[in-house]
Amino acid sequence: MLKSKPTVLTLALAAAGMSVLLIPQISQAADEVKQPTAEQSVAVETTEQNSTQADTTITDDLPIERIQVKGYSRSLIDSLNSKRYSDTVSEQLSADDLGALPDVSMADALTRLPGISAVRTGGQAAEINIRGMSGGFVFSTLNGREQVSTSGSRSIEFDQYPSELISSAAVYKSPKASLIEGGVAGTVELSTVSPLSSDKQHSFVVNARGMYNDRANEVYGAEEYGSRLSFSYQGKFLEDTLGVAVGYARLEQPSVATQFIGLAYNDSKELDGLENDTNGPVDNPNYEYISEGFEVQHLGGVETRNGYMGAIEWAPVDNFVLKADAFMSRFDSEAFARGYRVKFGGRNASVANPTYDGNSLIGGTFNRTSKSYTRVEIVNDDNQDFDEVNSYGINADWQVTDRLNVNVDVSLSSAKSDFRNGLLWSNVAVDANADTPIFDENVSVSYLLNGLDLPDVGFNQAEAFSDVDRVMVSKYGIYPFVNEDEVQAYRLDFKYDLDNDVISSVEFGARYSDRTYSNDRSVFEYGNDGAFSKSEPPLKLTEDMTTVVDWQGDFSYFPAYLAVDLDKALNAWFPDGVPQPVQTWGNAGGVIDPKGYTTNYSWSVLQSGDVYEEVLSAYVMANIDTELGGIPITGNFGVRMVDTDQSATMLQNVEGDVELGAQNIADEIGIINQNYARTLQGVSYTDYLPSVNLNFKITDDSQIRFAAAKVMSRPPINRLAGDISASVSDDGEINGSSTNNPFLMPFYADQYDLSYERYFDEGAFVAAVFYKNIDSFIDTIAIENFDFKGNGFNVPEYIIDEISGEQIATTNGTYTTAVNNAEGGYIRGLELAYTQVFASLPDAWSGLGFNASYSYTESEVESITNLGGDTATQDLPGLSNNVVSATLFYAYEGFETRVSARYRDEFVSEQVAINEQVVNFDGETVIDYQASYQITDGLGVLFQVNNLTDEPTKSYFGTEAKTGTLQYFGREFFLGFTYAM
Repeated sequence: MLKSKPTVLTLALAAAGMSVLLIPQISQAADEVKQPTAEQSVAVETTEQNSTQADTTITDDLPIERIQVKGYSRSLIDSLNSKRYSDTVSEQLSADDLGALPDVSMADALTRLPGISAVRTGGQAAEINIRGMSGGFVFSTLNGREQVSTSGSRSIEFDQYPSELISSAAVYKSPKASLIEGGVAGTVELSTVSPLSSDKQHSFVVNARGMYNDRANEVYGAEEYGSRLSFSYQGKFLEDTLGVAVGYARLEQPSVATQFIGLAYNDSKELDGLENDTNGPVDNPNYEYISEGFEVQHLGGVETRNGYMGAIEWAPVDNFVLKADAFMSRFDSEAFARGYRVKFGGRNASVANPTYDGNSLIGGTFNRTSKSYTRVEIVNDDNQDFDEVNSYGINADWQVTDRLNVNVDVSLSSAKSDFRNGLLWSNVAVDANADTPIFDENVSVSYLLNGLDLPDVGFNQAEAFSDVDRVMVSKYGIYPFVNEDEVQAYRLDFKYDLDNDVISSVEFGARYSDRTYSNDRSVFEYGNDGAFSKSEPPLKLTEDMTTVVDWQGDFSYFPAYLAVDLDKALNAWFPDGVPQPVQTWGNAGGVIDPKGYTTNYSWSVLQSGDVYEEVLSAYVMANIDTELGGIPITGNFGVRMVDTDQSATMLQNVEGDVELGAQNIADEIGIINQNYARTLQGVSYTDYLPSVNLNFKITDDSQIRFAAAKVMSRPPINRLAGDISASVSDDGEINGSSTNNPFLMPFYADQYDLSYERYFDEGAFVAAVFYKNIDSFIDTIAIENFDFKGNGFNVPEYIIDEISGEQIATTNGTYTTAVNNAEGGYIRGLELAYTQVFASLPDAWSGLGFNASYSYTESEVESITNLGGDTATQDLPGLSNNVVSATLFYAYEGFETRVSARYRDEFVSEQVAINEQVVNFDGETVIDYQASYQITDGLGVLFQVNNLTDEPTKSYFGTEAKTGTLQYFGREFFLGFTYAM
């Protein structure tokens, strides 16, 4: 007598920690045990409710205990089932019914998986890191189609994808030839539902939750309450040949934070005659680095996300399916940032009682002098961000013969971000009621950083910060920044099944995509934030347009300040509309000003441009299904060819020379510049990406996976945008610079994965090791004797000396640009995942389970940073050596509860609220809690707390003594219900 082999869902059920499925002994020949029978495969039923029940069903005269797994447990079971039978090294999330995933966004959901962590922005997970690599190395698809982003780069902002509208997600840590290229760290595949695949004829789900933030009452003007609401429907019609699915999800949540921001050490100062005592710089007693200053802010506002999903699926005959689907997300944020900004005054600042960390000044008393600009600015920022994400696709799947399958897919993915940063700076006047107000230059600021705790501060003008008779608005500015990104793609795939003992099938296909990215930047300003302007004088505040704001909680020792109602203020000052002169970005020569402004400005188009990217790829892949030495082996091997043609628009400064292409180019407000010539520059390249995935089933319950591949990630698309500037000096030397570079090449890596998976009666264990060797990273270098003409620059062969009139031959000088030059290196690590069910406990405790994962990652890749003054090394952005995720859950008779914790130790990422400023972040532990109760088969209630311990975000420059951002978000409480029918 033989025991039957556990079914797929049985094993997944045990590994997910729900319960043990007991199947009686079945008389069966050994060769019939190889695959689960049809009867066995349906022995476990799953539904969308919140408990585990058992009954006994007779199938073909054999008793099979049927266990119904519901709610959160169902997604765990389906996830592990998908992972076990995947043909790559992957992690899986699944929720067959829309609305089943409980997380606010897919960013939160993905962080439950091994080796995956998140960077929190505004308290919410947004960008994810995979195996110690930042979001720029993560490629993302929706229903198998490339997704573009509102981030202005290639990094997807997963908080724009409501979990209620996503049915499953996969993180492919090893690629295969049929997957779209682009992820050195990994590929995240999100999927919406396939309505014809639903087990139910019709289903309708409603989720409604109210939310509350417990720090909102500390921030004047912040919203305390928000809500989540979602509807979804799936149905099958016309004898199951037509399927329809629609979904809508709305999130309206308060955005709350209180933060201290230390600014970078961007200036230095020589000190003559300073004694090298215990408080002085340790490396050079006559040299020190000075921070730009710091900010203390209240943040508040509302984030509103509306998500829409629709799919229609038609199968008129058994061998043909046509599906059209759409996904749209509208994520709008209107937020304020209020408080004050301290500017220390640069190298000419007068500093008493200095305190140092290394050579960097971390404390002292700063006094304004005639040579320094030391000041305190009262800030009232008004930020608006309107993001749009659209994804549309049509897919036809045709089983031409028993062996040949053809799949055709056409898609469009687009994203747009319209960000407007409005700033209102106020400074202290001697008397704001005077006919000609005078800037109060009696400024003294004392401070001492306390590492990852709030600093000690003192201001001699503290009482004036909240005095409407002392504070005046000295500058107002609006900074629009619009990104648009769109990719059209066409894909054709074939699969042909073989009658072969080694190769079960062959897949091959091709894909063409056409991507266009654009960014547009404008600047509108009035006044001067460093002093009072005579031509655009300071603006008087009145009591009806201001409110005195006190700090609360940990920040209560900071002095109060004036919050300004921007609408009242601007309407009072500018009843005919706000004047909009354009402030300096560069040289103003050759500018025609049709509006008659006298302000020194240049031209916003220099900050704008377009990128074009065409990709043609093709692949061939063989699927393996064989045995070696009695061990079943499955997997695939293949190669993907990728041909890329990338280019970007450029504006080259030709000093108005018409023969070199100079044109009259106008920006969006009519400012005309005559200095520049339009060009289009770029590069083409072809890559071959081989891959192999092998799965060795060493026993019925355990398997070993091996994978190897060459992978690539293209550079951030905004780094390809043109911002070239080149000029000729009076002696004829040509010099130029570019923050970006349309000639940047991808990041390449060779990677290897080895993993072991073991499934047992009461759980599962998975161990994996990986190794990546990355060729290079982007760096900024200065290239001397650069061949400007040979590289497509429109430069003159000579210039005319203005005094002598003689011709001076031009010579090549230095060109500073971004290149793939930073030294690469390895990334390697270990991942462990363990699930345990406590089946031996009494019945009331049989729903108790535990799931945990741990990953260790290290890399030899380092970069140099000077943001903290002293030169220091930084790890690879996104890398935490240790990442831990754990969930303890319990379910019984309709009640379910769980507590989840996510820990990552210190890592490197962009500074919160400061773009393109990469700093060190302290480790953090985020704990979430959830409880639910199923009242009836259709109605359930839920309570949830996110960030249970109010974990802040803390960063620093090189050493913890040089404080970066200390940001406190508060806890979020949710209470609501789910109704399904």
